[in-house]
Amino acid sequence: MEERVMSQSSGKAVGQADQTVFAVILAISFCHLLNDMMQSLLPAIYPDLKTNFGLSFGQIGIVSLVYQLTASILQPLVGLYADRRPTPLALPGGTVFSLAGLVVLSIAHSYAVLLIGAGLLGVGSSVFHPESSRVARMAAGGRHGLAQSLFQVGGNSGQALGPLAAALVVVRWGQSSLVFFALLALISGAILWNVGTWYKHHGLARLSDGAAHEALRAQLPSGSVKRGMALLLALVFSKYVYLASLTSYFTFYLIHRFGVSVQSAQLELFAFLAAAAVGTILGGPLGDRIGRKRVIWFSILGTLPFTLALPYANLFWTGPLVVLIGLILASAFPAMVVFAQELVPGKVGMISGLFFGLAFGLGGLGAAGLGALADVIGLERVYGLCSFLPLIGLLAALLPDVERRAAKSLGHP
Repeated sequence: MEERVMSQSSGKAVGQADQTVFAVILAISFCHLLNDMMQSLLPAIYPDLKTNFGLSFGQIGIVSLVYQLTASILQPLVGLYADRRPTPLALPGGTVFSLAGLVVLSIAHSYAVLLIGAGLLGVGSSVFHPESSRVARMAAGGRHGLAQSLFQVGGNSGQALGPLAAALVVVRWGQSSLVFFALLALISGAILWNVGTWYKHHGLARLSDGAAHEALRAQLPSGSVKRGMALLLALVFSKYVYLASLTSYFTFYLIHRFGVSVQSAQLELFAFLAAAAVGTILGGPLGDRIGRKRVIWFSILGTLPFTLALPYANLFWTGPLVVLIGLILASAFPAMVVFAQELVPGKVGMISGLFFGLAFGLGGLGAAGLGALADVIGLERVYGLCSFLPLIGLLAALLPDVERRAAKSLGHP
């Protein structure tokens, strides 16, 4: 009798955990939009900073490195801490660093102060991403790919809006206009306070129920888990170093090769980032439907024909090519995050922090390395070398079949 009551109670809890709470997912996605819009203002104003401060491509790369390292090194630590001691109020608290970073950047009159502002901006991102990704999984129910896509599309949309905002506002009003965007941090903080309240009273129980359900799955051997994680990290390297070549230097590439204006180049960057946002929202649900391994395989390797063609395209074809690259390449990341969370169940925060942190870190290292290389061999040759990075997508064939094993252990055909 006692076992039946426990079984019914467990079934009820799992049923509640399987319900998708779209209000929370959309709220955290909107805050992701605001956060990443504020973050993406920095690379969007690189052409102005290069002119105003007399910077080399290598120095621009160092700015990216400082920002993205502070936005990456802390993320796994924040996620690991949150797995052990959940801190709902960390979500609104992290917006303070983003606000401070934009204020410092708006008044920076030296390269050193510019680096401080970039570092503060990165810390704000480092606090936001692991905890907000945990919230997306809490609210996901059984639709983890969809939840990650909706969460991440907010970030991609914000990244796309950053260059557009820079083209419409910062180019016209100057560096000091960044302070007005700092007000977005206050809006985000207010929303995240309410999300944190839901997190505290409902989200933790849902995450615990979901972890109990995942524990029913057959566990992969530790060797397969390590191999799977190593392969995923290699694929993240391929994706984000290539993305760094576009997000940090695509405007320079267009200006140098085709002689377009700064505003036109930023609008081209907006088109690329908007396509990446669409790809992100497609990748998660597609992974829920056809399997995440297939999505990862197609997303990385599928961009290869377009990346190989890009260095040889004229101005007319450059736009469509980068749109296709953004659309296909961005679909991988939601599938990667959920795949890794299923490889290592019960460590949602640490895995989210690791992958978001690695994405930022590799982007920063890639930007710094590619900037230094561009000073030596030129941007056009850099894009020629980067065009081969999607070949690493071949490694996706070696990923373990997590979903097939999980379905078998749960009694599905």
